[in-house]
Formats: sequence, C-alpha cells, structure tokens
Amino acid sequence: MIDRSTAARIKLLALDVDGVVTNNHVYLGLVEGQRVEFKQFDIQDGLGMGLARRMGLVLAWVSGRYSDATVLRASELRIDELIQDPNARKVPAMTEMLLRLGIGWEEVAFVGDDLADLPVLRRVGLPLAVANAVTEVKQVAHYVTSARGGAGAVREVIEQLFKAQGRWEEAVRVYLEDRGEKA
Repeated sequence: MIDRSTAARIKLLALDVDGVVTNNHVYLGLVEGQRVEFKQFDIQDGLGMGLARRMGLVLAWVSGRYSDATVLRASELRIDELIQDPNARKVPAMTEMLLRLGIGWEEVAFVGDDLADLPVLRRVGLPLAVANAVTEVKQVAHYVTSARGGAGAVREVIEQLFKAQGRWEEAVRVYLEDRGEKA
C-alpha cells in the first residue's frame, strides 16, 4: 500500500522504460537495409497514463538507451517529458528536468526494475518497483506491484497512487465523463 502522506506530495510520476513501460523485450531487425526496433507496450498502462495526465500528474519516461519506438509511443501518449540518455546517467538528466519544472525530488514517484534505476530510486520521495524487478530495487521500494513491467504495472501504480490520495473515484468519473458516459 502506498502511504497517504507520501502520495499527497507527488507531482511527477517518472517511469523507467525497458522493463517498466515495456515487457523488457526488444525486437531488432532489418527492413530494406534499415535497422528497425520494436517494443511491446501495454494498452491498460497507456490508458492509466492518459488518466494520470488528465488528473494533473506530470509524466516522465527515463531511459538509459535511445529508441525510436519509445519516442513514437511517448508521443502517442503525450508524455510530458522523455529522457533517453545513452550513457545511462539518469540522475543528472532528471536533476536538470526537475530544476526546469520547479519540482523537488521529494515530489517525485519513480518506478524502476533494474540496477540502473537505484540512484534515482534512492533520491525520490516515492520509490516503486515492478513485480519482476531485481532484488536490490525491491529492497528500496516503498511499494512493489503485483503486475510485471509492460503488463499493467504502470496502471497499477497510477491506481494505487490515486487511491492513496483519495482521488481514484474522481479519476474514474473524469474518465467516464470525458467519453460522454455517466459515472
């Protein structure tokens, strides 16, 4: 369960990409001599991220590698901030982003799965892990999802965060009203 007082401070939800937003699989190939990369994204995670944005939560994706597939999906979901650092130095990149946005580390929830996420997880106000995260990540997390990365874990985090804030029913109502339905 996510602590209510911690959840109340969260303004930005940052997500590692490979293993959190995706199922950790990367498909590579050549099409007409051009390198192509495919990744698998979960539709329920996408709906959750859209709902989070609609409820005023800033969303950031933070990856240690560049991928056109990531750019395409982030654009489709209108993710507020996309960081792809091929040097896998997430803390400096996030520090710059937070300074620009005027958000403090204590106002950030971050979802990770692997060792590269530990420096960020140790700084944020709400460190979170997906079910398939490595032991070291789970040990620093305040909450570990029951769902695996790329299989509904992001949606679970968003729902748990809004429930801890006492805003889940409002989020469902907003979602239904946006579609012309009654809550």
